[in-house]
Amino acid sequence: MKVTENENKRLPFLRDKTSKLTLSPGCYLMKNEKGKIIYIGKAKSLRKRVTSYFRESADHLPKVAKMVSQVYDYDFIVTDSEFEALVLECSLIKQNMPRYNILLKDDKGYSYIKITNEDYPRISAALQKDDDNAVYIGPYTSSYAVKQAVEEANRVFKLPTCHKVFPRDFKKGRPCLNHHINKCMGLCRGRISKEDYREIINQAVDYMKNGSAKSVERLTSLMEKAAEELDFEQAASLRDRIRAIEKISENQKIIDENMKDADIIALAENVEIACASVLMYRGGRLFDKVSFMLGEIEDTKKMRGDFLYQFYSDKADIPKNIFLDGEPEDIELAEKFLRERSGRAVHIKIPQRGDMLKLVEMARANAVEQISIKVGRTGKEIIALDELSKLLGLPNPPKYIECYDISNLASANMVAGMVVFKNARPLKKNYKKFTIKTVFEQNDYACMQEVIERRIKRYLDADETDEGFKTLPDLIFLDGGKGHVNAVSAVLEKYHLDIPLYGLVKDSKHRTRAIATGGGEISVSQMKSAFNLITRIQDEVHRYAITFQTAKHKKNTYQLELTKVNGIGDAKAKKLIMHFKTKEALKAAELDEIKSVIGGSEEQLLELKKVIDNMK
Repeated sequence: MKVTENENKRLPFLRDKTSKLTLSPGCYLMKNEKGKIIYIGKAKSLRKRVTSYFRESADHLPKVAKMVSQVYDYDFIVTDSEFEALVLECSLIKQNMPRYNILLKDDKGYSYIKITNEDYPRISAALQKDDDNAVYIGPYTSSYAVKQAVEEANRVFKLPTCHKVFPRDFKKGRPCLNHHINKCMGLCRGRISKEDYREIINQAVDYMKNGSAKSVERLTSLMEKAAEELDFEQAASLRDRIRAIEKISENQKIIDENMKDADIIALAENVEIACASVLMYRGGRLFDKVSFMLGEIEDTKKMRGDFLYQFYSDKADIPKNIFLDGEPEDIELAEKFLRERSGRAVHIKIPQRGDMLKLVEMARANAVEQISIKVGRTGKEIIALDELSKLLGLPNPPKYIECYDISNLASANMVAGMVVFKNARPLKKNYKKFTIKTVFEQNDYACMQEVIERRIKRYLDADETDEGFKTLPDLIFLDGGKGHVNAVSAVLEKYHLDIPLYGLVKDSKHRTRAIATGGGEISVSQMKSAFNLITRIQDEVHRYAITFQTAKHKKNTYQLELTKVNGIGDAKAKKLIMHFKTKEALKAAELDEIKSVIGGSEEQLLELKKVIDNMK
């Protein structure tokens, strides 16, 4: 987005001031008309960086454009190095809390592991101590980690999670599905003594406190002791519990002795806002999880770097390894900042495969869920748009997507359909139908060119009021391959429009196979959410175009039959169709009603009525 002098009358002054600015590194403080600091940034070269905000050709992201439109003046502080500017920037942001900087606010409280005091205790997560008779372990700073640990323990030790009260409900009805699929010990059968059950609860608590390796060590010792005492039933039960822990430990991400101290950070975006989630591992356990809404979207690399500086600017506990979902702006500078803060080497890594990539994806899934709660969208929709933007190399997830398809019967009834998906959902009120006007023989490329040109002309028309035409898409899909893309690219270039344009390629079974560019194809099979969204879009545009084509074909067939009557030409036939709208209504019409529409003699009308009645 460009900021004009109508939006900010101070731009000439700001440009003149910036032209005299030093090329040295430092910090700049943008201020509004009231003198309030609204943004603080760092720069390797103050003049080059600040100039990028105010130059006439600057094309900003919406968040930056909004900030620039409010800048009345700015101050700056020169430093000896970019690193000093970075440290100063972090300090100034914390002091001033500018509106357009990333501000991290964490309002979470404490959580506890709750063990009820009853004959057959239950283990659950609790946000506060509200039961004087229960035993509480904690407090823990992360409700997420507590909840995950409790769920893990209940699953490993097959503890009941139903609402039955024991021993009151022993042998009342059959065991539930969880028992039949081996997820619950089946306490409701009444075959487990109070003492044995409490021992299992103690083992589960030990597992949550000390991790899987130590739990397996203790259970193995108990199993061997039971075997020596010839208590083979107890030994078998302990053996099964050990196997369950080992099996769970293979895939679970909550307790991992190999993961010492590390933070896993991932960002998620939903067209307009972004969120960062951090999974913190300490001593082989998921110690905490925090999520922060980052406000409006800006450059992803910059946003990731800014988050690192703000998150770790006053933290005493900085781990040796930080795993990210992508590169931050200037990774070497970020590592130097973290090294200075922690007093030792800190490594930033971007995993590409294996267990660490799974943890990064887990962090990203948490960020996605936070956004979905905030914006009322599903996590799948957010992930789909995020994956699509990464797949196509777009700077941001596409909010508004248009897709086009041509439908015809040989060279007859050539039409096109345009469907719109906004925030990954169909926006049916903005769908459009096109009847091909300038192409008279079957030529999909020429038809697609005509349709896109007509659509663009409607957008450029100053008198246009239709919302579907006045909105420019963030992404255009064509139902077709690279030939379609190349044909339509020429139209976009003609009108100087820079809109990402791709084709949707189908396989022999008419299923989405790949995305076509002007010179090749992009595979979508590895990104499931993006693939599903693309398939939905392609299926929808095909349905919409073929439905329009079928209806038009039927309408033309009726019109052709009507013109067989002497004295009934195309104009009168079209009048009848437009007036009665459906074949059924036309058949039910009386002669007087037909006459009122097109006139004609009684003989002509009787012949026409006969043709209408015989229509199939």
